[in-house]
Amino acid sequence: MPLCRFFAATYDRSIRRAEDAGLRDRRARLLGNLEGDVLEIGAGTGLNLEHYPQGARLVLAEPDPHMRHFLLERLAESGREARVVEAPAEDLPFADQSFDAVVSTLVLCSVESLPAALAEIRRVLRPHGTLLLIEHVRGAGGRAVLQEVVAPVSRLLFSCSPDRRTADAIRAAGFELDDHAFELVGGAPWTKPAIEGVAIRAS
Repeated sequence: MPLCRFFAATYDRSIRRAEDAGLRDRRARLLGNLEGDVLEIGAGTGLNLEHYPQGARLVLAEPDPHMRHFLLERLAESGREARVVEAPAEDLPFADQSFDAVVSTLVLCSVESLPAALAEIRRVLRPHGTLLLIEHVRGAGGRAVLQEVVAPVSRLLFSCSPDRRTADAIRAAGFELDDHAFELVGGAPWTKPAIEGVAIRAS
């Protein structure tokens, strides 16, 4: 689709202001101590690559071919090893309990089914494995109303549902979540509410 190709080609530029205003630092703090077998869902153009420790064994899942093109380019430039797979979060081609950690940054707003994606994440995590996340979430008050109004158009144009109660869904999926809210800099008002957190797979 031309729109998907355009979105992939302009993604890094569109999010640069947020990255420069602290999102890049959040990625670094969240991912900097990872080790073992790590799966990133919706790896996009590979903005997390520079923040993974060299000791982490990476698998990068990205279903969109246009995003995957830029991901493979960035991976080659990075000089590090990682396996790239074509797979959506709702249908991960891995055995049960394959990973020590799963990473999701600005992804869960775009999956077709949030419960299905979280069930798959829980399935592929080892007992007490962690889900590390930075995600768009539903805001409060007038912001939430605005998000509901724009959600259908946002979903159509950007595959993003900004009004999801993602933290509640994570806990309902069998995780113990420690999260805190913040606001993304730049972008539209309905994309600003966000959370950063670490969720542990309950046994």
